[in-house]
Amino acid sequence: MMLNDTTKIYDLLSSIYGDNIAQEYTVKVIKKIEKLKEYKSNNTNLKFSEKDSFLITYGDSILKKNENPLKTLDNFLNTYLKDYINTVHILPFFPYTSDDGFSISDYKEVNQSLGSWNDIKQINTNFNLMFDLVANHVSSKSKWFQGYIDCEKPYDNFFITCDDSKDYSKVFRPRALDLLSEVETKEGKKKVWTTFSSDQIDLNYQNPELLMQIIDVFSYYVEKGASFIRLDAIAFIWKELGTSCIHNKQTHDIIKLFKLIIDLSNINVKIITETNVPHKENISYFGNGYNEASMVYNFPLPPLTLYTFWKKDASIIKKWVSSLELPSNEVTFFNFLASHDGIGLLPAKGIVDDKEIANMATKVQEIGGFVSYKKESNGKESPYEMNVNYFDGLKICGNIDENLEIKRFLASQSILLSLKGIPAIYIHSLIGSRNWIEGVKINKSNRSINREKINFDLLEKQISDETSTRSKIINGYKKLLEIRKNNKCFSPLATQEIINNLDQRIFSLKRSIDNDSIICLTNVSNDFIQTPYKDYKFLDNNIFDGILKPYQVAWLIDKREIK
Repeated sequence: MMLNDTTKIYDLLSSIYGDNIAQEYTVKVIKKIEKLKEYKSNNTNLKFSEKDSFLITYGDSILKKNENPLKTLDNFLNTYLKDYINTVHILPFFPYTSDDGFSISDYKEVNQSLGSWNDIKQINTNFNLMFDLVANHVSSKSKWFQGYIDCEKPYDNFFITCDDSKDYSKVFRPRALDLLSEVETKEGKKKVWTTFSSDQIDLNYQNPELLMQIIDVFSYYVEKGASFIRLDAIAFIWKELGTSCIHNKQTHDIIKLFKLIIDLSNINVKIITETNVPHKENISYFGNGYNEASMVYNFPLPPLTLYTFWKKDASIIKKWVSSLELPSNEVTFFNFLASHDGIGLLPAKGIVDDKEIANMATKVQEIGGFVSYKKESNGKESPYEMNVNYFDGLKICGNIDENLEIKRFLASQSILLSLKGIPAIYIHSLIGSRNWIEGVKINKSNRSINREKINFDLLEKQISDETSTRSKIINGYKKLLEIRKNNKCFSPLATQEIINNLDQRIFSLKRSIDNDSIICLTNVSNDFIQTPYKDYKFLDNNIFDGILKPYQVAWLIDKREIK
């Protein structure tokens, strides 16, 4: 280890914990780096390119009788997606007690109901993998928290014991639940910090030993094949009364430490931060473009795209895209429209008028979706998330026949695929699922609306039926992905420029790299619209007549400058 590298580690630890602790723990971090250096990754190159795309799925989103769900997932991936998707984000596949996997009871085991580490390894033979490091909290049934209950060392200082007499009013609340939860310990009743639920106990990062444990988990995931590690709810990890306890400097320093460990270990792993917050705070997790996350979720994209189609007006989303900047070519956006969670509303604040956001949420409720709420500092509740399947969410745009609905949905997804960054497709978007209302009733959770478990045999039958909605959507998606991965203008390194002199009903974008460029047009309305691109060629070489049909997508070869 070079002296300069040791100094970098020391400086970060000193910034987090002070000089005395930094001296001791620099040695511990160096030992962890030396161990990681022994790991040889299967991936020799993780440079971002146009060939990159992610599938987001639970390990058991697709089920087959008498088969481990992870084996079923592997079968589905290799049958339908091997030539189209290169990375799979398997949502937490560890033992858990609530929140569909995000209340982890054991960081290092695979949930037996899903399969085993061998099943994960098998998927990894043909696909890169992204693992979740749920860094903010663990299950109340975890070994760590049971140790806290029993007042055992070192677990007695792994969690945050709270005092009712102190002022917690400045703490940012992402949920409409109590911040503190009472538990019975061997030393009597105590209250602990629970940002998300009483079953998800927040970890105490002011204890450096806890941080060392989390670095161990991080390293374990690398050794188990993770090419990407998603830091879940990372913005909340550092608690300090008198602050909002979100986006604190120490949080950024801890992410920088993870990135430094990756760099000094010379391993092919990238960090992605999950911070469902307004855009300015979200992109702060890029750091200087080299020292924090390699990707951040582009959280404004889902609500802005839905809003664009609702209003049949691309003006606001085009203005927002024009403002997007990256601090370096080493980082990029993780673009998505749907996920296991709902459509966050906070990221749209400041971009779309608050009343319009509220009206959109009301519209989603009117077409059968739900809205979830968070608690403000004044004690009042406000909407923070729309819970709806994205296909059905687009029904706020109005009722049309099913074939046009499919075109509308694929048009929305084309925006995701055309933007600078890496596209991530949720399993239920890819296979054309609909609102799972029954799941909301069964699980008593609004988010279940987009977390249905699909029978594999039935899914195969529906995909093979060319007249079915599922078949039309997955094949439409695959066609777009095929075009995308074979055109370097879709590389994250390619520039993007909004075209502003077209009809407001057209999302219009120019992507360029070297001497090549393409025009990406999406009609966000059910109108016929004349464009100035007559006789341009589609990327599949057909001639474009210059007229965008309702919800048509036109990716065109640009050989001329449009004045």
